[in-house]
This record gives sequence, C-alpha cells and structure tokens, in this order.
Amino acid sequence: MLSEYISSLPKEGKLSREEEARLWDAYKNEGELEARQKLIEHYQLLVFKEATKYPVQETVLLDLIQEGTVGLMEAAEKFDIEQGVAFSLYAIHRIRGRMLDFLRKGQNDILMGEEQEEKLFTLQVAPDTAFEVTDRNSLHSAVSMAVSRLPMKEQDVIRSVYLKEKTVAETANEMDVSTAYVYRLEKRGIHRLRGMLSKLMHERK
Repeated sequence: MLSEYISSLPKEGKLSREEEARLWDAYKNEGELEARQKLIEHYQLLVFKEATKYPVQETVLLDLIQEGTVGLMEAAEKFDIEQGVAFSLYAIHRIRGRMLDFLRKGQNDILMGEEQEEKLFTLQVAPDTAFEVTDRNSLHSAVSMAVSRLPMKEQDVIRSVYLKEKTVAETANEMDVSTAYVYRLEKRGIHRLRGMLSKLMHERK
C-alpha cells in the first residue's frame, strides 16, 4: 500500500556529511551491509520524489517506486566515494532511468498483458489444475499481484523469461549472473507463484 510506504519513509533530516561519509566507509571499505541498508533507507525519499513526478495511477506509482529502489541499490553498488560527487546526483540518473525504462515498456508490460499473463499461468504456474475463475480481470489481477509479491530478482527473472520471452542465457547476461543462478531464481519464483495462486483458488471455492 502506498500509505504504508509513505509512513516508512525516513522522518529525520539529511545525514550530516560526517555521518554519511562514515556509512559509506563502513559499507565500501568494511563491507558492512547494515551501513548499506541505512544509506538505502535514507535515500528512499529521493526515489519517492522522483516517482511522484509522473501522472500515473497508484498501482503504477508503486511499481515505479519499486523500480526506482532497484536503481537506488544499483547506484549504491557502483558508487565511488573517491570521485567527490554527491551520491544523490549520481543515484538520480539510475533511479530515473529505471523508471523511464519501465514506463517505456507500455501498458502491456505494466499490466502484464492478457495473453502473456495467461501463458505464464497456464503453462507454468498451474499446469495440473484448471483455473476455474472465469472473470478475466480477476485472473490478470491475481497473477499480477502474485508476481509483484515475489522477491525482486525472482520478479526480474519471471518477467524476462515468461513475459519478454528472453532466453535464460540472455536473462543471465542482463542481470550479470550465471545461468545456474537464473534457473534457481526461476524455480523458486514459480514455486512461490503456485503457492500463492493455489491459496487463492482454495479461498474462492
């Protein structure tokens, strides 16, 4: 929910230069993931402000925030504290880029496309059970919601392999990981989807 996300945004002001420098040093030089998490949480407001520039519905806004957060995390990974550039200026390009790429995919990708959703569901999610919901909108909504609840990397793999119809090798190359890792993410993602949609089916009976 958007309201829940907004309530989770940091309430305190900007980090002091000293505090931010300490966190970057702890993360980049000491490998402290807690410091990385604090930086990501602190800069979530940057993601939110960028996302709200686009006149979209709340559901799409949440997707934009999610994409922007991925861009924020990528920026944190690549950021070089020795370059003397403010992280906010460095990160905004990746945040905005992820959001614009998402929007450029068009309505079919945002709503996952009717034919693509059905393919994902019938061929992979529940090949051994008939999905008895005749309301097409309910089907699309259920699958879309289920995919959006997957961990981010599993979402990326599912959307790449089943919705964009890219090969595992292409997906692995884009994510800069091994094909074996993509296969593991795919397997886990499909397993989670089956569980979520199976639960939905039982609730509807």
